[in-house]
Amino acid sequence: MTTESAAGIALGLYALGLLVTFGIRTWAHRRATGSSGFRGLSGRPGSAPWWGGVLFAAALLLTTAGLVLAATGTVPAAAVPAVARWAGLALATAAFAGVVLAQSGMGTSWRIGVDTTERTTLVTGGPFALARNPIFTAMCAALVGLVLTAPTVLTVLGLVCLVVAVELQVRVVEEPYLLATHAGTYAAYAARVGRFVPGVGRIRATIVAVS
Repeated sequence: MTTESAAGIALGLYALGLLVTFGIRTWAHRRATGSSGFRGLSGRPGSAPWWGGVLFAAALLLTTAGLVLAATGTVPAAAVPAVARWAGLALATAAFAGVVLAQSGMGTSWRIGVDTTERTTLVTGGPFALARNPIFTAMCAALVGLVLTAPTVLTVLGLVCLVVAVELQVRVVEEPYLLATHAGTYAAYAARVGRFVPGVGRIRATIVAVS
């Protein structure tokens, strides 16, 4: 498998992943609830929440550009062993499936962004019993897989932007919102379930409750 063909496959997988996890998911959510679930950027321009949204968009654009340029041979991907490319494609495929599974697990509580005036059901079952943010975990894993398949400066930067965006979104936007909305219920949940992976990033209930 050449670097161009690997990047082409990765680009197709990426496009399909975006179509399913954003396009089809938004359509299905609107059909079920009457709302798209999109809540847009949080915070004033220049704030940490705002930067989280900007970096998330940058991650999507950088990854797209990196894969397109690699697939066309304009900016060739770095040479890596074939086994790494196949492993990357397998990881990206499994991770995109994980995103879909976790999104489905949220049901009508699924949102893109946060509206602080809105109250949704706290989801703690299924994938959310293993990690508090399985959608973001799977998204980052998918981009790791794409970087392994088509490693370029742009795809690596896309991964970095996504990781920083996720950290800002979770720590600065979502966790304060969930604590304010669900109080002790979320505190107990955060004390027993890791932030992105099982057992890591748990918050002591006493600390959460006081803050």
